[in-house]
Amino acid sequence: MSDLRELYQEIILDHTKRPRNLRKIEVPSHTAIGHNPLCGDRATVYLTVTDGIVTDAAFEGSGCSISTASASMMTEAVKGRSLAEVEALFTRFHDLVTTPPDGSDRTGDPALGKLAVFSGVAEFPMRVKCASLPWHTLHAALSGEGKAQTE
Repeated sequence: MSDLRELYQEIILDHTKRPRNLRKIEVPSHTAIGHNPLCGDRATVYLTVTDGIVTDAAFEGSGCSISTASASMMTEAVKGRSLAEVEALFTRFHDLVTTPPDGSDRTGDPALGKLAVFSGVAEFPMRVKCASLPWHTLHAALSGEGKAQTE
């Protein structure tokens, strides 16, 4: 196993064992509930948006290590970003985990930063939904849909 892949696994395990922002925001400006009925992953995303900037982000839920790590890293990544930046990050992350690898290095996108650790997820179609559930839930919260589901 390459050193880079081992590092990525360590980052995902760290966010699984010690998820950041695992809490409820008592009075969020945006919230949504996400569910993947195929594997049982669940996520509720809470956001505070002030003047078009995500000033706080948190989540609650249960799921596999990929889902938990994705939610943890997502909440860290969106804090302090404008809604347009969050939308662009959602698109980049979604492309990262859903586009089959073509042999090129997909980890060098500076816009993704640490989120690039999920680049290998595209190789495992059943895990794509795990990684993307928190992001679809974030997207649903910001669009006012309130619910997200991956199947």
